[in-house]
Amino acid sequence: MFFDPMYFVAIAPALLLAGWAQWRVHASFAAASREPAPLTGAAAARHILDSAGATEVEIEATPGTLSDHYDPQAKVLRLSPEVYGRKSLAAVGIAAHEAGHALQDAHGYSLMAVRNAAVGVANFGSNFGLLVFIAGVALAMQSVAWAGLALFGAVVFFQVVNLPVEIDASNRAKAQLVALGIVPAADMPAVNRVLNAAAWTYVAATLQSVLTLLYYASYLNGGSSDDR
Repeated sequence: MFFDPMYFVAIAPALLLAGWAQWRVHASFAAASREPAPLTGAAAARHILDSAGATEVEIEATPGTLSDHYDPQAKVLRLSPEVYGRKSLAAVGIAAHEAGHALQDAHGYSLMAVRNAAVGVANFGSNFGLLVFIAGVALAMQSVAWAGLALFGAVVFFQVVNLPVEIDASNRAKAQLVALGIVPAADMPAVNRVLNAAAWTYVAATLQSVLTLLYYASYLNGGSSDDR
């Protein structure tokens, strides 16, 4: 059996970091949601986009909790209900972050283009990479197992590229919120806590994908003492 409890030991740092980051996101978002802002999340995003000349990007409400995202294919920024129509520091912070992605797209940010190009391969690798690896181990065909890990490597590549993209979007958001007078500088700490906590979730996801790849690669290289 190639899979053993040591896998959870191997990725434990990522799991602990992910749990802490998720707690920080919800705690900081809840706290910042109680702090008023002059604009709704949708209005803040519209102001940021229009000020940067990205007037073609549309803004829509989307169901779900913290389901906010930017769709580069449709050129649509989708905001969850607690962000779209709320006048809070949490709402304008999250909306500004997603607007930051739209600005990356509009201004040709190179890592954003790489990330967008890698999405399809990463999704395929996430769905089938480890399945191919399992099949290779079960059939005692190391070449197939390595091929599965290579497919999963696309997930690692995506996460490594995605991390600086997310950090850059947050940096753009923070700068625009202050520059456009949406959030006074004195109120930015609450916004920073929300966006910084969100950034740690991407750090955790990247770490988990890297540790997973290393764990299974060490298995193929004889790192496990289990009977295979």
